[in-house]
Amino acid sequence: MRQSDGPGQLKPGEIVLDLGSGGGIDVLLSAKRVGPTGKVYGLDMTDEMLELARENKQKAGVENVEFLKGEMEQIPLPDGSVDIVLSNCVINLSADKDRVLAEAFRVLKPGGRLAISDIVVRGPVPREVRLSLELWGGCVAGALDESDYRAKLAKAGFANIDLEPTRIYRADDAREFLQGAGLDVEAVEAEVDGKFMSAFVRARKPLGAQGQRGKGNNAWK
Repeated sequence: MRQSDGPGQLKPGEIVLDLGSGGGIDVLLSAKRVGPTGKVYGLDMTDEMLELARENKQKAGVENVEFLKGEMEQIPLPDGSVDIVLSNCVINLSADKDRVLAEAFRVLKPGGRLAISDIVVRGPVPREVRLSLELWGGCVAGALDESDYRAKLAKAGFANIDLEPTRIYRADDAREFLQGAGLDVEAVEAEVDGKFMSAFVRARKPLGAQGQRGKGNNAWK
């Protein structure tokens, strides 16, 4: 299931931002859902992905889409300019997740929604096991514990925070890779089994909130 089919539930006329939009597939799918009265921004930091995304836009003949070059930690959009922020397995890759969530909060309109898909950790995982798993799956890199994710969202100002598991990863999912990495699967099974999950992470910017916890950022006004 693609993230744009899951947590977003887009509506006609909405303005959408996809963080880490890559080749733009989710952006183009979202553009169909918001229709000609809506608009979708795709943000990516790499020229190669932006070039591919713009080629895909041209092939699709979609007009209500704009791809922006930039980083999630400094989104090149004004305060309160979008209805919903989407992201698919990208926020975990940031070294400054607090800043990313603060920026997402800033660009959302009051009442706007954050709807992302990411890997979330439940419970402690030994460092050596985690490092190996990061090589197995890129989304595992930088994955936050569920309680930490909730705390960071709340710190950014979000309310109505919800994490919905969509897949719980068992030790068998990474068994072959762990064995190839020289780890004793039976020895680490309890440390891995059920600790990582794919999840839809949803939250809302409270009505009346402005900018980052009430403090607007005027850099893009």
